[in-house]
Amino acid sequence: MRVDVLVLGGGLAGLSTAYHLRRSGASVLVAEKEARVGGTASSSIRKGFVFDQTGHLLHLHSLYGRRLVGSLLRGNLKTLLRSAWIRLQGRTTRYPFQANTYGLPAATVVDCLAGFLETVYGHKRELCCASDFEQWSLRRFGSGICRHFMFPYNRKLWGLPLSRLTTEWQGRFVPAPAPAEVVVGALQDQTKRFGYNAVFRYPRLGGSQALADALAARLESGTVSLGAAVISVDLAGKTAWVRGLGEVRFERLVNTMPLPEFLDLSGPWPAAVRAARRRLRHASVWCLNIGLDRPDQTGRHWVYFPEPRYPFYRVGIYSNFAAANAPAGTSSYYVEVSRPGGARFDLRDLERRVLVGLRDCGVLERGDRLLAKEWRPIPYAYVLYDFPRAPALAAIFRELGRQGVESIGRYGAWKYSFMEEALLDGTACAERLLNSKMHPAPRQEGRSAEHLLNPYSEGKHP
Repeated sequence: MRVDVLVLGGGLAGLSTAYHLRRSGASVLVAEKEARVGGTASSSIRKGFVFDQTGHLLHLHSLYGRRLVGSLLRGNLKTLLRSAWIRLQGRTTRYPFQANTYGLPAATVVDCLAGFLETVYGHKRELCCASDFEQWSLRRFGSGICRHFMFPYNRKLWGLPLSRLTTEWQGRFVPAPAPAEVVVGALQDQTKRFGYNAVFRYPRLGGSQALADALAARLESGTVSLGAAVISVDLAGKTAWVRGLGEVRFERLVNTMPLPEFLDLSGPWPAAVRAARRRLRHASVWCLNIGLDRPDQTGRHWVYFPEPRYPFYRVGIYSNFAAANAPAGTSSYYVEVSRPGGARFDLRDLERRVLVGLRDCGVLERGDRLLAKEWRPIPYAYVLYDFPRAPALAAIFRELGRQGVESIGRYGAWKYSFMEEALLDGTACAERLLNSKMHPAPRQEGRSAEHLLNPYSEGKHP
């Protein structure tokens, strides 16, 4: 088999690349190792429950992203106002914690507010001098907020000392309310929604899988090959060996697989790249999906659990995203547990402790029956933004550029991002390929490759 563009991985970034190349005249093959497209944004159905691989929500911030998703899902899309909460010291308060300490024990509220005001008005901020996430948090929020939420929650999520994390990642993911908002949120129930995910979208039917399926359905038959695990890639010979397909020759390669896995099965690589690959770190997530025999009465979308007493860091409710995610009269949940990448542990013991924790915090009530249950491991859930990451990526991507390899998406680019960004990564990748000399795309007079990639420039649907 010979193709112009070989895409490794049929998640959103890979499918988006193929989608935006579909009118270019280039032959494209997407090799996906699983039996369905979607990658970590895929879904499964068990006993009538639609389970995602944890909560995969659409945060659409660009005009093109909104129009693209709207055209793909058409009427199968709903908009929701976030209902996110934090469970701490036996109480439940709104997210984000730094703007919503109201309702917690009085001593905790005073500790958080006093530490914040001392930081803001005591000239201790000096954010420009904060080289790591721990110091950045202290100088942004003060000791109380950090002690009660920022430190325990982030240690649980990332699985390493926060002094080893850089300040590259948190900009859009950690809301930074104004001093007046922190004070108001300590004195009363503040309903203002902060952060990039205050409003989100979700399919009415089919879970997050619906978006990946809609993308794949727009591609020419044969573009996506399922059950096609990549065995090895010879970059010098521009050849990949793919299970079920054999030898595939390509002109350009687009990788969306986790970067360490791609580097391990491809090459040859110089010593500097091999050394850089060993410095890439990540956290894995084990997601327990459960279906209960009663409806949820809270209306919440998800709840954070910073305290060490709970093995999970977040619990979300699929059936509150879309009623079709659970049979009538039932509800469905995801429970997320973070572990260092590659760590070994006893899954049965973890499940026991998770269920105990769910009962302790009231998610599970006396007499509840689990109608469905499944563990969904996500080996490369979170890229760790530790200090070796940036120089390692610089060395790796310098060589990838020399080899003409595109490595994109949350895991191919080795970054912390969300679903819209994966779609836009594919859009930008396709544009770079069209603008390269590898395969000049046929153009109509006066129309550019940008028009092929961005049909909305004339108000048309892709």
